[in-house]
Amino acid sequence: MLESLIPIALYVLPMLFFFYMGINVLLRNPKKVEHRLVSIAIGCYFLLFLEEYVRYQLPLEYSSALAALWFANVGIVLPSLSFHFIIKLSGAYRKMPKWLYPYIFYLPLLIIPVSILNNSKYISSQEFVMAGIWKLPVYNTSYYAALTASILISVASLIFLSRYQALNRSSEHQAIYRILRWGMSISLSWIAFFGYFQFGEYLPPYPYLYGGLIWCFTLQVAMKKYEFLNFDHHRYKKLFDMNPAAILLANISGTIKEANPSARQLFSFVDLDDANLNTLASEDLASKLQAKQGIIDMETKVWNGEQWIDILVKGDYVFVEHEDHVILIMRDITIKKEQQRQIAFLAYHDPLTELPNRRYFYQELEKSIVQAEQQQEQLAIILIDLDYFKETNDRYGHQAGDEMLQHTAKLIQQLVGSTGMAARLGGDEFVLFIHPVDHEIQVQKIVNQLNALFAHTELRYGNDTLSIPMSCGVSIYPQDGSDVDTLLNYADKAMYRSKRQRKLKI
Repeated sequence: MLESLIPIALYVLPMLFFFYMGINVLLRNPKKVEHRLVSIAIGCYFLLFLEEYVRYQLPLEYSSALAALWFANVGIVLPSLSFHFIIKLSGAYRKMPKWLYPYIFYLPLLIIPVSILNNSKYISSQEFVMAGIWKLPVYNTSYYAALTASILISVASLIFLSRYQALNRSSEHQAIYRILRWGMSISLSWIAFFGYFQFGEYLPPYPYLYGGLIWCFTLQVAMKKYEFLNFDHHRYKKLFDMNPAAILLANISGTIKEANPSARQLFSFVDLDDANLNTLASEDLASKLQAKQGIIDMETKVWNGEQWIDILVKGDYVFVEHEDHVILIMRDITIKKEQQRQIAFLAYHDPLTELPNRRYFYQELEKSIVQAEQQQEQLAIILIDLDYFKETNDRYGHQAGDEMLQHTAKLIQQLVGSTGMAARLGGDEFVLFIHPVDHEIQVQKIVNQLNALFAHTELRYGNDTLSIPMSCGVSIYPQDGSDVDTLLNYADKAMYRSKRQRKLKI
């Protein structure tokens, strides 16, 4: 029973471990040279243990041939793969000429055909003896020479790795190199100790082979802790996590499956792990998702748990885990949209009073004139000018003048309401139009309200009380003119007549 369990524990279990590690590393990214080199090296250890397991099962007379043709030649490949891997990992290969890289690492493999022709008598033991249950090699000069050459190549790899660890400034790479360096050091120490010294029947043949387990364990630690030799899709996971755009993955029913940090920041007032995309999306976006319509640079809104925010979204549909999903990439354009709205507002409004400016007023007045003409209606224009505004500016300063203009704008807007449109033409001049006008008496009532409103309005500025005297002039479409300029000119003349009459009364 013991003799049947020993080979399972010492050979079969390590082979299973090496098989798992080799496949695991290769499938992570079969296109990468580093992954292929490591998986081949692990495969070599698998073959070495397999050879020892086969040799354990066969009679003693087969040991010499198996060691010569199988064990020794596979052992030659390992140091070359190790050195190539270190050079590739460190990036030093970029400084090597193309005719030299990677062929220089595999020059020792030229020994293989020579060793086959000479029955490997120069690189392996030729004699084996029984010691208990083991078929132990009789170590000769060739064995020690081959072992020493292998160790020296590995030591050169270790020195090279240490040098590049010192030169590399990345903390993550430093940590990976440190783990690999310690793993290689321990593995080499194991190989040297158990390779040079004999332990008779107390240990299986070639106990230094178990140094490969140490090396693989080191790789496992580096892969788990620092994503070393990781799966190819992990780079996309990093892009997913580092992307400044918010990215959501949800199934068709709206259940959110994944959200990157930018998405969690965008929806900072929502628990995305329990939220449904359909409750966060606007109606137009939700309808497109339900219909599986294409989403390309769509401007819409989403609810972030506190308010609706403007976003620019791209979306596509993917099949994940046997279920349809949608992936959305969103950019917060709330500030941009607000700036656009502000720019559009300032293009048609006065920045101080926020009333429509001359350009906007002219456009709307022309539209109203056309409409009045079509419907045979009247339209009234009232032009307003503040009296003594320059004196107020000179005495109290521009701040007082600005406050007076702002207050005037509020009074005029309050009077006009929804019956027309008020605007600031510039300086201390304001204008409004009323449409439709049923009778001139209606216009006169508005003028009287305007005069009363300004007459009884005072503005507090510091310790002073400022009055806001004004003069106004009226023109009515169509009797006073049929176009904007004529109507405004008529109202302007009427306003100045009113201003002169006011001064004469004073």
